Amino acid sequence: MMNAIHAAILAAHHRLMTSFAQGDAVGVAAVYGEDGHLLPAYSAAIRGRSAIQAFWQGCMDMGICAMQRTPSEVDFLGDTVNEMGEYRFLDRHGRVLDVGKYIIIRKYQHGQWQIQRDMWTSNLPAR
Repeated sequence: MMNAIHAAILAAHHRLMTSFAQGDAVGVAAVYGEDGHLLPAYSAAIRGRSAIQAFWQGCMDMGICAMQRTPSEVDFLGDTVNEMGEYRFLDRHGRVLDVGKYIIIRKYQHGQWQIQRDMWTSNLPAR
């Protein structure tokens, strides 16, 4: 059972990163729960799928063309998954714009592991 859940989490990551690389903010937002939250550094909390879509569209409009996330820890707690890992945001030339760590909380809803909380912080010094 855990292997199936882990495979589903990795598939959700793949959908998110593929949608991002295609410039598809709707597809990116679709992996979040309807009442999901983004908690980016240097920003107020962003709540709800439409606001999440607008946030990621803004990132794409600023030149972030790819998101890479690599989970290093995944803890299964019933219908909730806590995940920690590293991320990178890249421009269209593959240059790293930001690198850091993230924590995601997922809940199993509507037949998929939807992101409920997504928080990240940069490893780069503040500018």
